[in-house]
Amino acid sequence: MDLSPRPDDRTLPAASAGETAHVPPGSIVVGVDGSQTAAQALVWACDQADLEQRPLTLVHVLEPVQVPASGMYATTAIDYGLLLDQVREGGAALLGAAEATAHERAPGVVVHRVMSSADPRGVLLGLSRQAAMVVLGSRGRGPLRSLLLGSVSVSVSKHASCPVVVRRPDHPQRPRTGVLVGVDGTARSLPAVEFAFRMASFRGRPLIVQHSYFDATEALAIQRGLPAPELADEQALVAESLAGMAEKFPEVDVEVRLGRGFADHNLVEASRDADLVVVGHQVDGPLEDLLYGSVAPIVVEHALGAVAVVPVSAP
Repeated sequence: MDLSPRPDDRTLPAASAGETAHVPPGSIVVGVDGSQTAAQALVWACDQADLEQRPLTLVHVLEPVQVPASGMYATTAIDYGLLLDQVREGGAALLGAAEATAHERAPGVVVHRVMSSADPRGVLLGLSRQAAMVVLGSRGRGPLRSLLLGSVSVSVSKHASCPVVVRRPDHPQRPRTGVLVGVDGTARSLPAVEFAFRMASFRGRPLIVQHSYFDATEALAIQRGLPAPELADEQALVAESLAGMAEKFPEVDVEVRLGRGFADHNLVEASRDADLVVVGHQVDGPLEDLLYGSVAPIVVEHALGAVAVVPVSAP
């Protein structure tokens, strides 16, 4: 379905009265669309804004409304002016309800609102340049919105200038063991590691550091029923990734897990018991798509609960 406007069409303005696209630097930005996962994202963002004492920016992107040229009004018998007003009013109502929730959950947090009709990815990516964090639900309302918002969450988490938290559905009855971060033993892991330590510190949760590897020697030993070889090299890689973090965040309890296999599979499996899964991805590099495609989108699409994607600048 082509949702792009025709040359003789007009769409809603980028911002409506009472809303602003100028938000304070360092805000926590959260998408609002009335869906269940967006409501969960709002709660998560409210709590984080309260913990960090940051402003909270609520963002709602209006559904596109095609308005034909004036000569077609007589044949359609549709009052497009009234339709546009209803779309605006619906968006304002969603933002108003979200703001009421934010004030109730985090009374001390300053709340700003943004309402736009532009492409949601462009709006959120633009705000990410001055935001501390962008928080999104993973699915919208209905099949079409599910498809569109799903692509938005992956696209924004891939290209944003700040960390993006995607609030995925989970099983609230399951006990949560702490913040989980995936590391690969290289400098690419460092921003994700520091972000994970910070989240664990703010929320008073332990940190689980997951390093995945594939060792053909170990696999052969297991197949033959022999003792697995020592993992000193893997342990040294993880220790290097954590260097200095224990001194910076002494209040965070850390558990290191070494797992054989693919990182995306291991992180998705471990997400069942995690409060938050943190992964990094490289931006501004020629191998961005290859590196990102190996882990982050699979975790964003399949993990249970909240997933944070932390951007890493290319060396």
